[in-house]
Amino acid sequence: MSAEANDELLNGARVLVVEDEAAISMLLEDMLLDFGCTVVGPAARLSTALEMAEAETFEVAILDVNVAGEPIYPVAEAIARRDLPLVFSTGYGGAGIREPFRDRPVVQKPFSQADLKRTLISAISAARG
Repeated sequence: MSAEANDELLNGARVLVVEDEAAISMLLEDMLLDFGCTVVGPAARLSTALEMAEAETFEVAILDVNVAGEPIYPVAEAIARRDLPLVFSTGYGGAGIREPFRDRPVVQKPFSQADLKRTLISAISAARG
């Protein structure tokens, strides 16, 4: 797929953001807006994230693995039930991801805009595959 076609995958895409650290959340929002995405959320608490994962319309989700001290897996499970792609965001890398989500893409904090873009495009492309 060409770089332009890849960019089109993100243009207008609705992205659910679950991140409890305000600075990271704002950075994510800025990056997503630069890609042409619409930000859904962000959710900074597990209960809010779970409600949004079940009720909101979005193409892909970016999930902080640990939200205010709680593991994100109930939200990941809700998104998986909807057959929607998700990307984990963590400072611990892919090794810290639990089964059955080890095959899902991970962006390791701190991540660059290019890393985030590449990972989101990969997640959306694989889901449409």
